[in-house]
Amino acid sequence: MNIQSCLPKGAGFSVAENKCRIVSNEAVNEEYRLLIAEADDVALSARAGQFFHLLCPSVGGEKPFLRRPMSIYRVDPEAGRIGFLYKVTGKGTRALSSLRPDDTIDAMGPLGQGFSLPSGVRNVLMVGRGVGLATLAPLARLATKSEAAVTAVLSARRRDLLMSRQELENAGARVIEVTDEEGTSQPETLEALLCDLHAQLPFDFAATCGSNRLFQLVRSLCAEWNIPGETALEAFMGCGTGMCYACVVPTMDANGKEQYRRVCWDGPVFPISEALGW
Repeated sequence: MNIQSCLPKGAGFSVAENKCRIVSNEAVNEEYRLLIAEADDVALSARAGQFFHLLCPSVGGEKPFLRRPMSIYRVDPEAGRIGFLYKVTGKGTRALSSLRPDDTIDAMGPLGQGFSLPSGVRNVLMVGRGVGLATLAPLARLATKSEAAVTAVLSARRRDLLMSRQELENAGARVIEVTDEEGTSQPETLEALLCDLHAQLPFDFAATCGSNRLFQLVRSLCAEWNIPGETALEAFMGCGTGMCYACVVPTMDANGKEQYRRVCWDGPVFPISEALGW
């Protein structure tokens, strides 16, 4: 069902209530799962950084009241499939983990503002942690299609929780992995690494998602290097379409004045100079 008429004006893209058949829903490590589903043309038009609002099934007496926002991890128009990488944390994601091949999920979307690469970008830095890697993965494909080089820094607590190396390398990105247990993910250590990479071949765009401390680091480096950047913010969402105002966060406008904006509608992707974290 197309719900375009129910949205606030100015979406600029098609949105529908997509009925998607589950192809697979498998664990990638002890915390995260990858759900792959067949999708129609509206869902397959999703852009890097956008998300879907998923209607979770009722399982074992648990009935999630609200949909769950889920960043798009993979869009494969040729195969007619989309993918979501998610962490099982509560009754909504537990319900999602119960889905099996040939089950159907209601995925409303695509929703939100995605990433926008400036014209002429040649060297992109991406820094992500945890489920933030799901949001950044499609950006790597967008950048390499624009003939830009991509360096993706993946952060996790432990090496066994690192994800998306193959996904990003398949997209043409250079991948660097850092972890807490190895002492390589600390902001001071990571800053030295990124500054060294920048000295070798300057980055001209940066993106980050999944960690407030990494956001603060990348935001600082963008200002120091005088380059544009974007970040995908996270928030609890009610409607996912900007109407309930449940996901507002403070941001900074061009004049340095603080203002509240909706993550689901004005974002989730914001210029890094305007975002204040979460």
